[in-house]
Amino acid sequence: MTPNLECRMYEARYPEVDTAVMIQVKNIADMGAYVSLLEYNNIEGMILFSELSRRRIRSVNSLIKVGRTEPVMVLRVDKEKGYIDLSKRRVSEEDIQACEERYNKSKLVHSIMRHVAETLDLDLEELYVHIGWPLYRKYGHAFEAFKIAVANSDTVLSPLMREIKEVGPDGKAVTKVVPSVSEEMKNSLLMNIRRRMTPQPFKIRADIEMKCFQFDGIIHIKEAMQKAEAAGNDDCPVEIKLVAPPLYVLTTQTLDKEQGKLVLRNAIACCTESIEKHKGKLMLVKEIRADVDGDGPFPITPIQNENNDDVSSDEDSEEEEDTGMGEVDVENGNAIME
Repeated sequence: MTPNLECRMYEARYPEVDTAVMIQVKNIADMGAYVSLLEYNNIEGMILFSELSRRRIRSVNSLIKVGRTEPVMVLRVDKEKGYIDLSKRRVSEEDIQACEERYNKSKLVHSIMRHVAETLDLDLEELYVHIGWPLYRKYGHAFEAFKIAVANSDTVLSPLMREIKEVGPDGKAVTKVVPSVSEEMKNSLLMNIRRRMTPQPFKIRADIEMKCFQFDGIIHIKEAMQKAEAAGNDDCPVEIKLVAPPLYVLTTQTLDKEQGKLVLRNAIACCTESIEKHKGKLMLVKEIRADVDGDGPFPITPIQNENNDDVSSDEDSEEEEDTGMGEVDVENGNAIME
């Protein structure tokens, strides 16, 4: 028999009134829109047209579209009839942000749980009953429990217990308390949790413009670049690369975004101090920023002048000719002239 792989994300079968939930629009009818509540196994709800907007509606299609996914507010829940009335106009920006954050966490947990159930040929709701929902109760959200399990699985999974009934030697029913998580389930869960939830490093980047018009300016720029890289550490190593004179890019990768930004600020300060000693100039042309995508290089974008016009790399500017800077080999201290 094929196991059931459909299940709501939370222990409660229906959402609470005055909470934001994530929905997907399925159909637009005469009175309103029929939607699926994504966190509650796609049970149906309805948004009346009067609950779409606080303003006068000129075009329904501009406010709601079939297939769109978004947070809405729960107005009424009739558990006996299964009716759920929802509102788009009553959900605040804070509600939207909190709902999206919760839903993204729940969706990841649900994906992991469903994959384990499918792999081990288990009923998904049973898996939630014995593992998922107890973790929600204990940690506020199973996502938080899974984060801890990445490094310390025993703390999270070992305490989970459940009751089973067996027939004793005297023929009477006996209740026993046994672990909720078998070794096979534990291994499958941890494999999926670690694959999906191991933290990815942030890439931090800053774009600078650096010039030095002295005769040996290339040497001074090289020294300043070395000062910038020396400002890094084992947790936040700093790299500086030439894009096209006089544009350079400083980068680092770290699990701590704010620490990475701090390290790059320090690297820029060290670089600035070094180049200004030799009458050079350093300017930050794009603010320090982070990107969680750990794969692939940063995109290189043209510098913009004060009028926001792209500056062509082959523009015949006298100032750029004066720099006379080709590629810099930081390791060997040589200029690579083209």
